[in-house]
Amino acid sequence: MCGIIGIVGKQQVASRLVDGLRRMEYRGYDSAGLCTVHDAELVRRRAPGKLINLVAELDRNPAPGTIGIAHTRWATHGAPTTSNAHPHATREVALVHNGIIENFKPLREELEARGRKFESETDTEVVAHLVSEQVEAGKSPEEAVAAVLPRLRGAFALAIAFRSHPELLIGARLGSPLVVGYGTDENAGETYLGSDALALAPLTQRISYLEEGDWVVLTREGTRIYDKDNRPVEREIVASGATSAQIEKGNYQHFMQKEIFEQPVVVAQTLRSYIRQIENRVALPQIDFDLSTIERITIVACGTSYYAGMVAKYWIEHFARVPVDIDVASEFRYREPVLQPGGLALFISQSGETADTLAALRHCKASGQVIAVVVNVPTSSMAREADLLLPTHAGPEIGVASTKAFTCQLAVLAALAAHLAVRKGKMSREEEAEVVGHLIQAPASLTAALSHDDEIAAMAHLIAPARDVLYLGRGPDYPLALEGALKLKEISYIHAEGYASGEMKHGPIALIDEAVPVIVLAPSGPLFEKTVSNMQEVRARGGKIVLISDAEGLAEAGEGCLATIEMPKVHPLIAPLVYAVPVQLLAYHVAVTKGTDVDQPRNLAKSVTVE
Repeated sequence: MCGIIGIVGKQQVASRLVDGLRRMEYRGYDSAGLCTVHDAELVRRRAPGKLINLVAELDRNPAPGTIGIAHTRWATHGAPTTSNAHPHATREVALVHNGIIENFKPLREELEARGRKFESETDTEVVAHLVSEQVEAGKSPEEAVAAVLPRLRGAFALAIAFRSHPELLIGARLGSPLVVGYGTDENAGETYLGSDALALAPLTQRISYLEEGDWVVLTREGTRIYDKDNRPVEREIVASGATSAQIEKGNYQHFMQKEIFEQPVVVAQTLRSYIRQIENRVALPQIDFDLSTIERITIVACGTSYYAGMVAKYWIEHFARVPVDIDVASEFRYREPVLQPGGLALFISQSGETADTLAALRHCKASGQVIAVVVNVPTSSMAREADLLLPTHAGPEIGVASTKAFTCQLAVLAALAAHLAVRKGKMSREEEAEVVGHLIQAPASLTAALSHDDEIAAMAHLIAPARDVLYLGRGPDYPLALEGALKLKEISYIHAEGYASGEMKHGPIALIDEAVPVIVLAPSGPLFEKTVSNMQEVRARGGKIVLISDAEGLAEAGEGCLATIEMPKVHPLIAPLVYAVPVQLLAYHVAVTKGTDVDQPRNLAKSVTVE
């Protein structure tokens, strides 16, 4: 959601600002804009729609200047129009904002009562006016920002430029991520702001992560960082590790396609961090508490990460015999959950910045829970607040629809379930060695699943015309059915729903007719016969079935299906990782067939940093 970049430079910045925005397109957006400071004027250019529209505007009306800010906006308050696009500006101040100002209405009413005129419907514009008032009253930029920040409720990352002070930018964060970049030998004397390290990758590898409540003054001489109480602080400068190559498609048509095919490698990388192959055991990072004392686990996540948590519930209860609750993060705090003292709260997030998941984490921490976090960004807010950090090693995921992050989350959660089972005395060393053996086979099985890409592509035209699609699965394949339906919805815009197979007769079967394809995930095993019975109920009502199973399952139940997709025969433990591949590929190829925007589907953002 929303991308921010700012540059205090020594050369023209407009093209570099646009390049930074291009590197954040994966976050999702529906308008873009930038503002430079030149000859004591704020030079602002904005456009709705894709970044190419802003580039065209800059071709018509260049924006000179060596200092500037830029933004890709995902609309919250107000439609994606030019007037609502960022940056928002007064005569003195221009700013960009990621987040939501929850108390913007009373602030706007207060400002309008003092005669301030607004040109947008956004919550952000009130911040521009508040800061501008302070500057117009004679305060320095630093004094103005320090006076305004305590008045804002909600979440924000801000980058602010000043007409009368062209030598500096100010950034601030509360609830939304923001990083500071420092010039290297090639561009000494420059400083940068960005929503993430990827945005700054071509400019610098030397960055600092602002902490909650921090704000920063950037000049060509360096930076000054202040905490929420306006006290000067130091934040460690680290090497970001982000490179331009990480956000290139290579020979693939889309980032999503590339990331699907990266899964064998990144799952292997992730598992290497948790498996001691010589000893045939699972190991977690060093922790300061005793896992064997955990009596209950609460899993909290959103979207695809929530479905990974559903699979983890099956694994943890099966192997470790520890009861698990699971909640959607956006609902968690509001139902006033009962949290047992000493319980473990497990949070799953690709970005580590998802607003409602982060708020739930802090709620659990305040309630005395031990905090574990499965996250793909080890420098994120959630990672920094965890008692147990369980990083995935998926690398940057550019496609908005999560693929490789999901399978890496599953790999980590399987390792956690096995390790917890050993610590609880529910799994012997021999059983642990067997689990390790199955996990080690996962990358090869993912590769085998990917080998069916061509046949999945060839059948996409059978699904693309549908208005509705149902997905069915039992046991750990039920969350995969939900995930498959989500993927299809996200990128092809076809309405799809996932159900536990046994629930079909409790209502959804009324939807079945010859125009509704039904995708069935059914690896051979103890639940296969029951799933086949549910398939027959669908078939008897004219439903068109796409069966995803192994050779044994297809031989038994594949006759009469609209299409079949063969998966390798795998142990039930790793089946969710392997069966994620065909549902991802199916959604991908259907979207390509329909001609939708696969990597940046409409209305979606990669990291949802507002509730």
